[in-house]
Amino acid sequence: MKHDPNFRGPIQNRGCTDIVCCILFIIAILGYIAVGILAWSQGDPRKVIYPTDSRGQFCGQVGTPLEKKPFLFYFNIMKCASPMVLLEFQCPTTQMCVEKCPEKFMTLVSAYAISSDFAYYKNFCEEGGTKSHLFCFRIFTITHFSTFLSVTRRCFPALGKKGDVITVGNSSTFNDGSGIRNAKDLIAGVQNATVVMEARQVVMKIFEDFTHSWYWILLGLAIAMIISLLFLILLRFLAGIMVWIMIGMLVAVIGYGIFHCYMEYAALKGEPGANVTIQDLGLQTDFTVYLQIRQTWLAFIIILAIVEVIIILLLIFLWKRILIAIALIKEASRAIGHMFCSLFYPLFTFLLLAVVIIYWGVTAVFLSTSNQAVYKIFNETNCDYSRKTCDPAVTQCPDSKCLFAFYGGETPYHKYLIALQFYNVFLFFWCANFVLGLGQMTLAGAFASYYWAAKKPDDIPAFPVFSSLGRSLRYHTGTLAFGSLILSIIQIIRVLLEYLDHKLKAQNKFAKFLLCCLKCCFWCLEKFVKFLNRNAYIMAAIYGKNFCTSARDAFFLLMRNVIRVAVLDKVTDFILFLGKLLIVGLLGVFSFFFFSGRVKAFQNTAPTLNYYWVPILTMVVCSYLIAHAFFSVYSMCVDTLFLCFCEDLERNDGSAARPYYMSPSLREILWKNKEEDPSEPNAQQQQQQHDEDSQLKQEAHEEDAA
Repeated sequence: MKHDPNFRGPIQNRGCTDIVCCILFIIAILGYIAVGILAWSQGDPRKVIYPTDSRGQFCGQVGTPLEKKPFLFYFNIMKCASPMVLLEFQCPTTQMCVEKCPEKFMTLVSAYAISSDFAYYKNFCEEGGTKSHLFCFRIFTITHFSTFLSVTRRCFPALGKKGDVITVGNSSTFNDGSGIRNAKDLIAGVQNATVVMEARQVVMKIFEDFTHSWYWILLGLAIAMIISLLFLILLRFLAGIMVWIMIGMLVAVIGYGIFHCYMEYAALKGEPGANVTIQDLGLQTDFTVYLQIRQTWLAFIIILAIVEVIIILLLIFLWKRILIAIALIKEASRAIGHMFCSLFYPLFTFLLLAVVIIYWGVTAVFLSTSNQAVYKIFNETNCDYSRKTCDPAVTQCPDSKCLFAFYGGETPYHKYLIALQFYNVFLFFWCANFVLGLGQMTLAGAFASYYWAAKKPDDIPAFPVFSSLGRSLRYHTGTLAFGSLILSIIQIIRVLLEYLDHKLKAQNKFAKFLLCCLKCCFWCLEKFVKFLNRNAYIMAAIYGKNFCTSARDAFFLLMRNVIRVAVLDKVTDFILFLGKLLIVGLLGVFSFFFFSGRVKAFQNTAPTLNYYWVPILTMVVCSYLIAHAFFSVYSMCVDTLFLCFCEDLERNDGSAARPYYMSPSLREILWKNKEEDPSEPNAQQQQQQHDEDSQLKQEAHEEDAA
């Protein structure tokens, strides 16, 4: 970098950059809106919410004739034992919506004997005559599965056990109208009928937990926001003390986690089933089962102990650099103190990201439910049209039925649904990265105006954050679109690699090795591009150049100062990361004791949940995002000041003609300290030189203005 006497920080006279990318981004957004409108006009989320009968009608849908019939009843549950169920996700038997599941055990023959029983029996028969009644000859007691039915809205037989014998309706056998059958024959049918619904059952339970605990989750997130903001305010005035408090509290929280896990591990000693391994237990939808075995707590102890040792070792070997990083955080605190509204800018980023996420989620749901009902022939005897599409009003074979199979379609729109879903995901990545990049460039422009101010804070422009936001949107939308496009392409490639890895998991080892290498390479590439984009946005916010030029200048500037980058900038990031972990740890420990009912004082207050880990995990993840958003302001400030400092060293030499813009304290932190260079003037001399330099700059500004 060469000295420029006319340079005054973020230049005001700039032009639009990367116009082609800006136009491309606008066209992509318009296309995204068109995809959303198309999906909303074709989609129907009711297909996800309600069970569907054999005619493709929704059970329990408000405003329809089936409004008071929310449950789905299978005529012949034994047909669900066919392996074809797992391939086509549909039982080859008539299914109908009923007001409530059967509460009696009877067959068609026994129902004819008693008129009252036959009147009850007809509630579970298909309309259209006596012949159709022959298809509904099994009714089972379901009192044991009332909770299960309230979730899946499907009627299944209440299978029980008497010793080692499977029973249904308190009997080990039943009459299916054609003979005596063993109750255990029903197991395969019930399992296959529910295999498609297991994931939905878990999702519904999780949704139910959210409905019972959402207000506590919001309260916890509000606490996380207050704690994060309080930490940053205290950093403004007590940076050194707060950093050491954060480090000490984090070590203490992890230490308590190790102690608590050990107590749980010791308490399970001798308990029945506590020595079962996680491998033997397999995958369970109820994660609380894992907390009943000792191996889980032993794994927690080992993980936390490793994290604790790593943090302590880093503190021991980097304590001198931590002292310097603390001083750098103090300088960042001064900059943030002069533009305090920058701490609340993450709220604006949150709002934009929420819009992007909601639009993506709603569009994805409508796209996935915009298929048409497809009917197929299900037969019991030989039929040439078996498993082929059909018209419900036409019968192809004597012993076959044309039943609803799934949602699909043969129109061009339905054929390209997967492409529209891919476009939806890609635009989600692009828009989300654009929003994050806008926040980085806005904060970088604001903090750069602080650094390059000749006389701080008098020369800092009014409303620096809003001015920087306006410059970024007006001149550099294309630059932000270019950087976020590159990052989005890499991210979508990573998604495709994960998809291929999932599909090819049964292939040879070389293919798995190649995919693993590709995933690792693209993960590293994504991290590098994020780092490059961040610094390119800083340079673009200062000089107003296009993305490629800004990225090149930032990269080579950092490479010329690679030691400072590795030692100071990253140590500061490490300290801020410890602050995020502390906030997450505090919220995580508090939510665990609250929702798990381990503390008696909270047992009557905490809601009753299916999985208490749902609100805990939600609060942990969201509190980290909140802490990251607030601490990212400090991180962006440190990165901007550091990049400006490196450039200041190259542009100027500290003389009267080419004075430094850095403050004396920042110069002492990042340039040379007195131990490394005895010729370096002391702080008083530095302050005197800085005042003289500021006076010269002020006079030069007045002359330029005149």
